Amino acid sequence: MGRSKTNPSRGFWKLILPAVALFSTVLLVAQKPQETSPPKYDVHIESKMKGTIEELKLPAKGNEKEIAHLLVKIGTDTSDIYLCPKSFLDDMGITFTKGDEIGITGAKAKQGEADLILAREVAKGTDTLILRDDKGNPVWSWRR
Repeated sequence: MGRSKTNPSRGFWKLILPAVALFSTVLLVAQKPQETSPPKYDVHIESKMKGTIEELKLPAKGNEKEIAHLLVKIGTDTSDIYLCPKSFLDDMGITFTKGDEIGITGAKAKQGEADLILAREVAKGTDTLILRDDKGNPVWSWRR
C-alpha cells in the first residue's frame, strides 16, 4: 500500500493566512486618522472682528450634521469661519447671504493644513447667533 504524502502544516496555514489578513486590515483601519474631529476653541486668543460675507458653504444635502462655513472678507483678507452643523443653523432659523455685514467673536485655529476662525458668536443686524459657551464649548448637540 502506498503512503499518501500529506503536509500536516498545510491545514495550519489555511487557518492562519486568513486570520493574518484580517488582523492586518483591522490595524490599517484603526490607524486611519480621524478627519472630522473638530478643532479646539482657545478662549485665550479670542478676538472680535467685522466683515462681509462672500460665501456660505453648506454641506451636501443629506449631510446636515456636517459643519457650515462662511467665507468672510475681513479687511483685505478672506477668512474661513467655522460655524456649526447645518442642522443647528436650520433649528435657529438664521440665514446668511452674500454681502451681509457681520460681527464675529471667535478664535483662530487649524484643522489639518487649513486656517480657520472658530466662531463663538455671529452678529447680524440686531440678531446674535451664539454657537459656543463662554468656555468655547459648542452649544449644539453632536448626536443629532
